[in-house]
Amino acid sequence: MARDLEQEARNKALVLEAFDALFNRRDFEAAATYFSPTYIQHSAGIAPGRDGLFSLVRGLTRRYQSSLAVAEGDYVMVHGRFSGGGRPTRIVVDILRIADGRLAEHWDVVQDEPTKAESKSGLPMFGEAFPE
Repeated sequence: MARDLEQEARNKALVLEAFDALFNRRDFEAAATYFSPTYIQHSAGIAPGRDGLFSLVRGLTRRYQSSLAVAEGDYVMVHGRFSGGGRPTRIVVDILRIADGRLAEHWDVVQDEPTKAESKSGLPMFGEAFPE
């Protein structure tokens, strides 16, 4: 089966726009158009469904940055950083399944971002430099 690179590019753009609308602009009306009403949430720290995610975000003041998005078929994986809000900065890999042009299902792997002193490799987990 041949890969549809144009569709995969659209899926990446969809995920990045959805994350920006929800996490940075806090535009819940726009976000509702990107996240399926039957959205499945596998994250242990977030209540079920789209409503669980939106409820969590309403209580946050964090910002989202993405450094990489990879797509294969109906799946998109993004490497990002959630920062601000007086909480530890988190580095996250989000995996999303796209169905019918919307974010339908989500898994994640989350880790606190280490400082340079904490990093045994001496390399940052996100971007080219350690956070200030």
